[in-house]
Amino acid sequence: QVQLVESGGGLVQPGGSLRLSCAASGSIFSMYTMAWYRQAPGKQRELVGVIRSDGSRNYADSVMGRFTISRDNAKRTVWLQMNSLKPEDTAVYICNAHNLIGGVHSIYWGQGTQVTVSS
Repeated sequence: QVQLVESGGGLVQPGGSLRLSCAASGSIFSMYTMAWYRQAPGKQRELVGVIRSDGSRNYADSVMGRFTISRDNAKRTVWLQMNSLKPEDTAVYICNAHNLIGGVHSIYWGQGTQVTVSS
């Protein structure tokens, strides 16, 4: 069992920056793959970035070079640093945790935090 709580969303102008945080509790955080998704009105949920337990990372093409995902297992926290923000980045950003143990997938979602990019 993992509980995820996001913070750091808000209103920012195009070209600005935000850092989102996701605090986790309740299980062995270091063994989970952590990810950030986003969902804009009328659109499907989209994978933004993922960081695995070994530290390897992947990003969506639309954010590559602008966003950075990181984690600190001791702090049980994952971050998403967002730079050079564009209006099309506007969405609810949602933290995700995933693990596979004994053939069973464990998946957890946070409630999300709103990011609005507008002048």
